[in-house]
Amino acid sequence: MLEEIADVNQAVKVYKALGEPTRIKIALLLTEEKNLCCSDIGAKLESVAGSTLSHHLKQLTECGLLNLRKDGTYIYYSVNREMAQKYAPYLLE
Repeated sequence: MLEEIADVNQAVKVYKALGEPTRIKIALLLTEEKNLCCSDIGAKLESVAGSTLSHHLKQLTECGLLNLRKDGTYIYYSVNREMAQKYAPYLLE
């Protein structure tokens, strides 16, 4: 029972994060290209301000949909494929 509640809560977090069009675009971009830093993602999306992009990346990371890897002062993002497969398989199609 507790596991089901945790699953439901996790699903709500993921769907809430994906409830914003820019975040879906980010997730889709990262399914195609792995390990992009914030500036690379911003350059590919073009119309997103840096501070807004950071907020979107934080939301996607906190719900578990994105993994991050720090390398010096850079943070590289990639899709957590296990989480995407479970809660948002359409991202991987």
